[in-house]
Amino acid sequence: MTTKPKSSWRRLLLTLFSAGLLWQSQGVAAAEFNFQEVTVEQLQTAMQADELSAEQVVRHYYGQIAKHNERGADLRAVTQLLPLAEALSVARALDQERAQGKLRGPLHGVPVLLKDNIDTADGLANTAGSLLLADHYPSTDAYIVQRLRDAGAIVIGKANLSEWANFRSTGSSSGWSSYGGQAKNPFDTSRSTCGSSAGSAAAVSGNLIPLAVGTETDGSLVCPAAITGIVTIKPTLGLLSRSGIIPIAHSQDTAGPMARSVSDAVYMLDAMLGEDPRDEASYAVSEGFAQHLKVDGLQGKRIGVMRDLMGYHSGVDAVFEGQLQVLENAGAELVDDLSFVNGRNWGEDEFTVLLHEFKYGLADYFAQHPAAPYQNLAGLLEANNRFADSIMPFFGQELFVMADARTGEQQADYEAALARAKQAAGADGIDATLAEYDLDLLIAPTTAPAWKIDLINGDNYSGSASSPAAVAGYPHISVPMGFVEHLPVGMSFFAGAGAEGVLIEAAFAYEQLSQARRAPSLMPQHH
Repeated sequence: MTTKPKSSWRRLLLTLFSAGLLWQSQGVAAAEFNFQEVTVEQLQTAMQADELSAEQVVRHYYGQIAKHNERGADLRAVTQLLPLAEALSVARALDQERAQGKLRGPLHGVPVLLKDNIDTADGLANTAGSLLLADHYPSTDAYIVQRLRDAGAIVIGKANLSEWANFRSTGSSSGWSSYGGQAKNPFDTSRSTCGSSAGSAAAVSGNLIPLAVGTETDGSLVCPAAITGIVTIKPTLGLLSRSGIIPIAHSQDTAGPMARSVSDAVYMLDAMLGEDPRDEASYAVSEGFAQHLKVDGLQGKRIGVMRDLMGYHSGVDAVFEGQLQVLENAGAELVDDLSFVNGRNWGEDEFTVLLHEFKYGLADYFAQHPAAPYQNLAGLLEANNRFADSIMPFFGQELFVMADARTGEQQADYEAALARAKQAAGADGIDATLAEYDLDLLIAPTTAPAWKIDLINGDNYSGSASSPAAVAGYPHISVPMGFVEHLPVGMSFFAGAGAEGVLIEAAFAYEQLSQARRAPSLMPQHH
């Protein structure tokens, strides 16, 4: 690359300008329909009853993005949109299918945003949030994107993220990228979204989109979900294909749905399922998970309350304590005051694994994209330095430097660290604790409330329940559980490999009783 990286904003503004004009002239039915906090089921009911078309739904969300992405609340959640005409063309084709009696499933005609580290072949760049990849246009859809399209979802654009999924600097501000700017929390725009699936979470929470896809290596789905008051499901490693997604670490990376309700997240998860021959960890399941949306899903469940994942924020702990009664009232049996039976000792090994796999995983990804502007971490490192003014105005690339220093001679060390980390978090961690107390699942507060955005000092991050399930490669669901002041906080449900069904039953039943999700007012707040 010889020219200075260019911003995406001009293209997005032009798309939104045309969307805003067209949005004003949408049909009467859509104008009367209340989209606020709308669920997938409500959209399907309205579309089946001919009260709403997919075309009108698409126009509405382009309008919402025009209102609040760079104006209004200025969330900076969306970085790229398909030209409206293209999105409407897809919507009309799906409307025609519906009129002919063909229904693809719960996502038929529902708009979706993708985190901007997921490949699409529709002319959207896959940037990982870096201006260096502003001209990286993949030639094929990621497997999960193809599955979403097959399910009738309308992929309308890309969501902002912490640059390189928060694996560039030790001093980063979550939700900031050189490509998309600083994503903001819709409950208080002076505060963080957490990261790295920042834009996906903010867009869903702020009602700019019904559904979005995020990704997680450790915390990047569950932290933004909890902090913006939405639901996410981080699945077991391999349940969703990882091919066509810019990686951090293949032994922990997974995509996941982000939604305002457990049922919407489950419908989206089901749509993305499927065994992908391009991903060695990918596996098939015999049926989807919607059958686990049971209002009595807590009845008889033995749940471990993980006290050693608490204590970093008194307000969060107080909200969590108040919700334990909700679980018991629904028929769950709580086993309280638990710690991991063998302690928590995977952190150092996890870091070794992430550094090593990032370097070699990026090279593997770019090897499948020979037209990409860079082919390895060394090239990116050098270009970040060359364009430091626009790419590193606030923080550096210490993690890039550490990862690039990894060598083939360290392969044995890496493999040993990987084995130890998996054993410590998995067999000796979550599995051993479940077995010791004969439990179905574990719970803890997900993370602290949103901290102030601070581009000088970086994130004021105090603690989270994300690491055990992340390192083990096990499923983890975060559901809104209430508020600390005006800021939402979440409850984490996690268990062993393949336990999605058990977790969905518990999380859905809890959500139905707690009803803790609230829509943000979308007004900038200064506290």
